[in-house]
Amino acid sequence: MSDKVNPVDQAIADALRVYDVVPQFSRLRQDVLMGDVWQQPELSPRVRSMVTCTVLAVLGKIEDLGAHLRKAEENGVTVEELRGMIVQIAFYAGWPTGLGFARAALPFLEKDAAQN
Repeated sequence: MSDKVNPVDQAIADALRVYDVVPQFSRLRQDVLMGDVWQQPELSPRVRSMVTCTVLAVLGKIEDLGAHLRKAEENGVTVEELRGMIVQIAFYAGWPTGLGFARAALPFLEKDAAQN
């Protein structure tokens, strides 16, 4: 049995710790980001997740990307769409950026490969 902590779980745990010690930041996240921005009708949650994941990849926020990829899966983003995003990001934002996105998406890609 490995004591290795999943990096996505660690990133989420660290964010929760930050929200505990900076309550206003937590409130803004909950009330404004999740309660307003993510509820806007112009984009579906699926499309909003795709945009968010792309922006995080382009900004190099790979640590945060894993949690958003989980949310993207919950919002209906398919593994095929993730593959398409990897290629699109690589050509528009640079190969290393696409590779970083692909590394963050590996758990989803490998799970799909094992099932097929």
